[in-house]
Amino acid sequence: MNEQQNHTATQDSTVTVIGLGPMGQAMTRTLLTAGHPVTVWSRTASRADGVVTDGATLAATPSEAVEASDLVILSLTDYQAMYDILDSVTASLAGRTLVNLSSDTPDRSREAATWAAGHDAAFLTGGVMVPAPMVGTEAAYVYYSGRDKVMEGHLAALTLLGTPKYLGEDPGLAQMMYQAQLTVFLTTLSGLMHATAMLGTAGMKAKEALSELLSSADSIGDILRAGEENPGTALDAGEHPGGLSTVTMMGATSDHIVETSTSLGLDLALPLAVQAHYRRAIENGHGSDNWTRIIDSIREPR
Repeated sequence: MNEQQNHTATQDSTVTVIGLGPMGQAMTRTLLTAGHPVTVWSRTASRADGVVTDGATLAATPSEAVEASDLVILSLTDYQAMYDILDSVTASLAGRTLVNLSSDTPDRSREAATWAAGHDAAFLTGGVMVPAPMVGTEAAYVYYSGRDKVMEGHLAALTLLGTPKYLGEDPGLAQMMYQAQLTVFLTTLSGLMHATAMLGTAGMKAKEALSELLSSADSIGDILRAGEENPGTALDAGEHPGGLSTVTMMGATSDHIVETSTSLGLDLALPLAVQAHYRRAIENGHGSDNWTRIIDSIREPR
């Protein structure tokens, strides 16, 4: 660890946070509580009011914000926002570390790492896997990718936000994992709302429906673990043993969901998408395989 990295790891080193939505504000307060001086900047200046009251320093310009710290954390809508803010202050980036915790695509993360390197700045991609109120708690964790030595140099400050989970040097890996996690999250949310709407047609209130549906959602992990000691091992081996939940059985269930949703006048986008996975697997002769066989048409869609 060199002298600069050692400095950035100390508890009292200044950190800059650019972007003060709920996530940026939560990160700022977490760092302040741990004793770090924090400089902040936001395109919407009023968002800084609360954290400035809590002890943060408001920079007048992006360049002032960047120059205040070796470690610059970005919490923005997307990566384009980073360029919008920093393209005019690239002369200030040399020797600093940018940690972009904004959501975007893996390819844009890789492009951003190249852009940062072109301005002599180090770059880490990150994905925060908890909502803002949970930042800094024991439940918080953050995926990172990029050069491991860059992460090591700022590990003390980054650990305050959540347990760091380092995935490798490819700057796109953290975004890939973030998007994969959100694929599970968002489709589950849509499934819960579709099911709630379905039960609502029978007069069931959402508070009654969700108490049952959330129990089902909570059990999915346990169900998958019960079927395989290390979930994914059979998938990696290209094995889909159909002793329990076959494609045909699950496909029939998806047909019934589509029929029920149609009769109730509900939107069919989600159930039709699920049904299509099973129908393609059956068409390809895999009806007797385990339901995991649907991954084939996801990997290689028509």
